[in-house]
Amino acid sequence: MSVLKGQLMIDLAGTELQCEESKMLSNSCVGGVILFARNFFDQKQICGLVRQIRNIKPNLLIAVDQEGGRVQRFKRGFTALPANQRIGDLIHGDKKQGLSLCQEIGWLMASEILACGIDISFAPVVDVDRRLSKVIGDRAFSDDPDIVVRATDAYINGMHEAGMAVTAKHFPGHGGVEADSHHEAPIDQRTLSELESRDLKPYKSLASKFDAVMPAHIKFPRIDSQSVGFSFYWLNNVLRTGYGFKGIIFSDDLSMVAASVAGTYRDRAQLALEAGCDMILICNSRLGAIEVIDYLESFGSVEPRPYKSMMAKRAPTWSNLKTSNRYLKIVQTLKRLFG
Repeated sequence: MSVLKGQLMIDLAGTELQCEESKMLSNSCVGGVILFARNFFDQKQICGLVRQIRNIKPNLLIAVDQEGGRVQRFKRGFTALPANQRIGDLIHGDKKQGLSLCQEIGWLMASEILACGIDISFAPVVDVDRRLSKVIGDRAFSDDPDIVVRATDAYINGMHEAGMAVTAKHFPGHGGVEADSHHEAPIDQRTLSELESRDLKPYKSLASKFDAVMPAHIKFPRIDSQSVGFSFYWLNNVLRTGYGFKGIIFSDDLSMVAASVAGTYRDRAQLALEAGCDMILICNSRLGAIEVIDYLESFGSVEPRPYKSMMAKRAPTWSNLKTSNRYLKIVQTLKRLFG
């Protein structure tokens, strides 16, 4: 297996860097950090935390999940973003107006995150669902795959316009099973042809526009014996060869219960990297992250990191952003439509 420098993304415990965390971020195996609500107090504090991180390693990839609705990690000082389902409902009612708003929301979300010095929000969610999945639900634009494709396309245009790379998730689709992969190991009994007529449509249609993809921790036993994030078949035969995807593949969090089917943290890291993941995430287990760092260090690799394409292309200042006519208009529109 070829192990590259900086293939691990870790999390932080709180609103300030701890000494142990600073040492971990300095390690050559660590190439990224993901921020959560526990790392956030307000806009000023998160900008300061990002500066602390950059002072340790300027080119570290910094990420967050800022989807909107119930998955919006930063709130105080940030625009309240609607859940994707509410955007999808607008598109269903008025395609032109809804898609225009969807693009503006993608631009707004990305602009606010970039203004903090953060590179990416892991977005958009391209799952096809409405209320079946416990973990997806209103995070999805729609249970109509055609609306998901059109909404995703518009949202991506907005993110790219702001200067942010996009990460489509959760490949090949988490909307067909009720189980939450954070707490159990979902099994989806559908066939590949069933998925291609529904969940896989966004990937088939938009693979060339995705900068990155995050696979789901779901097993499709009628298609492959491995869970998707540990499956060479899914990540290479289907995603890369079948759909021509050429971007970065991020694992979903390897501390999730559904990932435990692969064994120890070392086993999970090895399987994910061998399957084709470019960067692996360990978000809620410090011991797990240390175990994986020790494993990656055993290769002694000094090859360059593979995710330069995910770094921010540009970043507005908060003062310029908040005085721009475009920003003010979209914020007012969201308040009017969603309260």
